[in-house]
Amino acid sequence: MRIDLNADLGESFGTWTLGDDDAMLGLVTSANVACGFHAGDARTLERTVAAAADRGVAVGAQVSYRDLAGFGRRFVDADPADLEADVLYQIGALEALCRVAGTRVAYLKPHGALYHAVGSHEGQARALVSALSRYDATLPLLHQEGSLVSRLAQEAGVRVVAEAFADRGYRPDGTLVPRSEQGAVLHDPEDVAARMLRLVREGVVEAVDGTDVPVRVASICTHGDSPGAVAMARAVRTALEADGVQLAAFAG
Repeated sequence: MRIDLNADLGESFGTWTLGDDDAMLGLVTSANVACGFHAGDARTLERTVAAAADRGVAVGAQVSYRDLAGFGRRFVDADPADLEADVLYQIGALEALCRVAGTRVAYLKPHGALYHAVGSHEGQARALVSALSRYDATLPLLHQEGSLVSRLAQEAGVRVVAEAFADRGYRPDGTLVPRSEQGAVLHDPEDVAARMLRLVREGVVEAVDGTDVPVRVASICTHGDSPGAVAMARAVRTALEADGVQLAAFAG
């Protein structure tokens, strides 16, 4: 069995540091690198993609609303045409930094509030898919199975890679528990590792009400900004490898 392990990286800004990108790059197989709209300045992103290239980690463009102050976690009622242009702009900026580092943008993943919005907001979902298709329709989209954007992407001929979240709680309907509610973020590395091993082997994850939710997954995300992110990613990787699961990027 083969699975990808991804994390959100490149989210520091200037002298402010968020997470331990170097340690995470030694554990993950794919890096969702910020593009400067929700986090990350040019120097940070340059260092991040160069380090990813050195480690053989695939780079994905993690596009967002233009919302540095809110870390991209606030919904923005963006005009679809404006959002499409913003997505293209972000991919292009990260692609330039990848190019000089000897790597490339290998996939696309929306961040934060945009990730959740395109799951059901048709105008914004179509804008994201259009931007990706116009830029390079061969690039995969990383998102949850069954979301609106996943369906629209597949209809447009874009490959969709199903994602699950190691450090987030799930509702019985398969959606994530909002960060404003109890049980939204998980903290115990061993518990998280056991959940992810069961997810990979059995295709289910336990929801906050104790029921089992079926989740198809090809990539597991551990948020780089979560407390104990490195320990969590290490525990997940160790548990999967000990059970004979191969960790490898879904895109190269």
